Amino acid sequence: MKIACIQLSSGENYQNNFKDIVKYVNQAIKNKSDLIITPETSSLMSSSRETLFKYSFEMNKDPILKKIREVSKKYKKWILLGSICVKVKNKLRNRSILVGPNGKIVKYYDKINMFDVKIPNKEQHKESKTFKAGNKLVTAKLPWGKIGFTICFDLRFPELYRNLSKKKLSFIAVPSAFTKFTGQKHWLTLLRARAIENFCYIFAPAQTGKNTPKRETFGHTAIISPDGKILALKKTGKGVIYSKINPKLSMDLRKIIPSLI
Repeated sequence: MKIACIQLSSGENYQNNFKDIVKYVNQAIKNKSDLIITPETSSLMSSSRETLFKYSFEMNKDPILKKIREVSKKYKKWILLGSICVKVKNKLRNRSILVGPNGKIVKYYDKINMFDVKIPNKEQHKESKTFKAGNKLVTAKLPWGKIGFTICFDLRFPELYRNLSKKKLSFIAVPSAFTKFTGQKHWLTLLRARAIENFCYIFAPAQTGKNTPKRETFGHTAIISPDGKILALKKTGKGVIYSKINPKLSMDLRKIIPSLI
């Protein structure tokens, strides 16, 4: 199985973000990837509630999702939109959407843990003012094993990952937009910890660079094995990382070290 994780620098220009998503998804397809994943808020990053609502759509009307479904069907690929902003009544959902090789939506997950924080570098974020939190764990069956869905700040809640791992997963997706300040301190450590604790491959596509005047993200898109080894890493800049993985490794390690109860 060949996995591709895309690193973006999405900002407030929806059309530019759209073009980047399509560009790097096509690049991953040309490199014969089996599963392609984009980062959190691939479609739009903004601290403006007005901008977020202006360029967000109901799921069945979203132009980016429509394009991904077309590409997925054309090339018979599994593509996970790490997350896009989806309009649901008077609030948005930070939604991760898995599209199958027939172009149909297989599963979607709404981010559970909202990023409501005040960071020592004077950054302040209140995701819950604009987004409505999800309340369901979501997994999906792939041809190579089961995958669990999480998004960014979920990474700091180990009980969520343990509950997912009880569903006999081989992979967990962590599309993210970690701030540069917190990412430097915790990002790779948390990713490796979640991989080791749960004997799962971690697929972590990330946002990078100066996304908006008020937001800078850490990058460091990573693919990590169930034993905590970093298989592929892109520190900065837009692009794609790849890794061939052995889906059986997750279950093999669980037999050797029976720590999951």
